[in-house]
Amino acid sequence: MSPDQRFALLVRTAIGLFCVLFIYFLVADIWMPMTPEARVMRPVVRVAPQVSGPVSDVQVENNQQVQRGDLLFRIDDDPFVLARDKSRLALEQARQDNASLAASLAAARAQKEAARAKAEEQHRERSRAERLIAQHSISRQQLDSLVASDQSAQAELQAAEAQVAQLEVELGEEGDANLRLRQARNALAQAELDLEHTSVRAEHTATVSNLQLENGDFISRGQAVLAMVVDSLDLVADFREKSLRQVAAGDSALVVFDGIPGQAFDAHVISRDAGVQDGQLIADGNLADIPSTDRWVRDAQRIRIHLSLDESLPRDLPSGARATVQLLPGDNLLAHAMGALQVRLMSWLHYVY
Repeated sequence: MSPDQRFALLVRTAIGLFCVLFIYFLVADIWMPMTPEARVMRPVVRVAPQVSGPVSDVQVENNQQVQRGDLLFRIDDDPFVLARDKSRLALEQARQDNASLAASLAAARAQKEAARAKAEEQHRERSRAERLIAQHSISRQQLDSLVASDQSAQAELQAAEAQVAQLEVELGEEGDANLRLRQARNALAQAELDLEHTSVRAEHTATVSNLQLENGDFISRGQAVLAMVVDSLDLVADFREKSLRQVAAGDSALVVFDGIPGQAFDAHVISRDAGVQDGQLIADGNLADIPSTDRWVRDAQRIRIHLSLDESLPRDLPSGARATVQLLPGDNLLAHAMGALQVRLMSWLHYVY
């Protein structure tokens, strides 16, 4: 075979191999799509105190594994103990005030009854005097005196009734429904809750991260002071739109992680995101921002899907760890076998690279 013939054979072989690979990738992108754009996303909880004060005791270390309910750190509780005791005294004072008002109300009601009896007596005296004056049995001066006494007694009765009404308003409802007692108990409950919040505990089983606290640091309410990486994970993968035409929730998948090369983990598709940020319109008062490009063939839009692993992962796999996801839609055994082969090959390529 001449050199020209060998060169022509080499060219034909290269062209044939390119065509085979091109057709393979077209078919694979539909029936067994794969993406290296996948990550492990663990929920990150930003821990912030619900009260302000200096830190008195840090109970954990950076990157320490903690369980739900474990103590993370304490805030100096002396001011909150005083506030709780003050609220207890206020509740006791409210009870005493209510008892005093109840006694005053009982006295006022007794005075009202006495004033009513006196007013009725004076009114009867006045009525008899008016009948006698018609018979000229008493003088006009005596009648005027009895009328004045009657009016004075009626005024005293009205004053007693007003005093009773005022004390009833001040005392309010009796028993546990009393407003003063409810306010005092609410203040005490808030003081006890603030005291409880001086001990900050883990809300999840997680790993402490970015711990910068030291004893004596003053921290403010609502200000995040450390992060906790929760053990549960969400595996997300970004695929081109056309690659997801045959994919549905529940389809099988294989996942390989850059940090664990050669080992494929079984998974299945959970859901697909409803959209991406480029598809979100914000009513900000500006005109439409139309993206422009000088490329003839634009980049394909990627859509994010969520997967669940069928087996547990090592705890030390960090949030943000990169992965490659191979989808295996349908029941084609040959496609599944080829997909398993290519994802393992891609895993070693990522490991070497």
